[in-house]
Amino acid sequence: MMAAAARVRAGSRRVPALWRMRWLPLLLSVTAAAVAAEQQVPLVLWSSDRDLWALAADAHEGHITSDMQLSTYLDPALELGPRNVLLFLQDKLSIEDFTAYGGVFGNKQDSAFSNLENALALAPSSLVLPAVDWYAVSTLTTYLQEKLGASPLHVDLATLRELKLNASLPALLLIRLPYTASAGVMAPREVFTGNDEVIGQVLSTLKSEDVPYTAALTAVRPSRVARDAAMVSGGLGRQLLEKATEADVTHPPVSYNDTAPRILLWAQNFSVTYNGQTEDLTSLTFGAQELNLTGSFWNSSAAGLALTYEQLFGTMVTFKFIFASHFYPVSAWHWFTMERLEIHSNGSVAYFNASQVTGPSIYSFHCQYVSSLTKNGNLLVPHTQPSAWDVTLRDFQIQAFNVTGEQFSYASDCASFFSPGIWMGLLTSLLMLFIFTYGLHMILSLKTMDRFDDHKGPAISLTQIV
Repeated sequence: MMAAAARVRAGSRRVPALWRMRWLPLLLSVTAAAVAAEQQVPLVLWSSDRDLWALAADAHEGHITSDMQLSTYLDPALELGPRNVLLFLQDKLSIEDFTAYGGVFGNKQDSAFSNLENALALAPSSLVLPAVDWYAVSTLTTYLQEKLGASPLHVDLATLRELKLNASLPALLLIRLPYTASAGVMAPREVFTGNDEVIGQVLSTLKSEDVPYTAALTAVRPSRVARDAAMVSGGLGRQLLEKATEADVTHPPVSYNDTAPRILLWAQNFSVTYNGQTEDLTSLTFGAQELNLTGSFWNSSAAGLALTYEQLFGTMVTFKFIFASHFYPVSAWHWFTMERLEIHSNGSVAYFNASQVTGPSIYSFHCQYVSSLTKNGNLLVPHTQPSAWDVTLRDFQIQAFNVTGEQFSYASDCASFFSPGIWMGLLTSLLMLFIFTYGLHMILSLKTMDRFDDHKGPAISLTQIV
């Protein structure tokens, strides 16, 4: 295996030992690894300076690097290392990609990461983190911007050749690498190879100008969640050859911050329909590096989260979630309500009443569907009907008050405690209990004769009543 693939898999060297264990611990280990794989992406770091990183003490198998731990790795490189930082950001990447498309058993000509492996082999300092939390990666650009004091500059090869980088002035260069999710085996390899060529050309340009740099390669989300989950859920035995089904992918939530995190929004899927045209905004909203939150606000009694999309249905569209918090003396609690959803486009505003999205202010709110469609519960009621807009958020969760860190509080769910299934079970149980009680009562009510005929004594005479 090449150097990069060997380094990336450094945290998995103890895996063969698991096969000496019994089947139950093995099954539990594989299941736990698959669950953890749903929320992590790899991060590869290298620099032209020496001794920037020590060996990651926590980089054992199954460990996920948090945002706080990632900052401890990045701080030395940003404070002591070069002031020119390159961030190669790919849409999808998983640790398994290095194994699947890297050259194995020394067969380097088949590797899709030859330039990356060469850069790691020649770099005086390098660090590979196999599993980094999505939230840490989603805030990486902002973190680098704050540390360097320089705005990110989106560049390509042509732009990079025209730039004149200075070793003393900080620069944050953001290079987006594509990813194609294709059913073919060769398509991802070709994409990885093309991305690797871009990395090689960028590094060659910097080397020709003798510019010191620190580089990082990571992704917005993993590329193999559905495949791993299907493997675990299907068991360890042989499986039929069938098309793998898509599994739900967990995205980092949208977070509005002023001096601290104030509003959190998350949904498994966010789709909008306008005049019969439907757009999926999930990838543009959750985990997006440059989501426009201009117009958002927060105070202790009111809050608003504004999501702006530059080119949606050919124009700029803004979605505003408006919240209010009120104190109710009867319950002695503050309760929040999502008063409305506003959609601003082309100088017009569409309003949706969302008063059913409510709960205690110290909790978050969760619902399987928050939608304007009747089949999905119709929690969003348009002010004017019929409406040209339809909004659907699946597995929706939001918290606008009392946010602590980047985690949701306990969720107040829109589903009532007594669901139809629970009511059916209770009624059926009560009916069965009634039948059992009635039958037991009838059995206990049976009476036997207290006198019997004795053949040695006089016969019992019964008076006949006519």
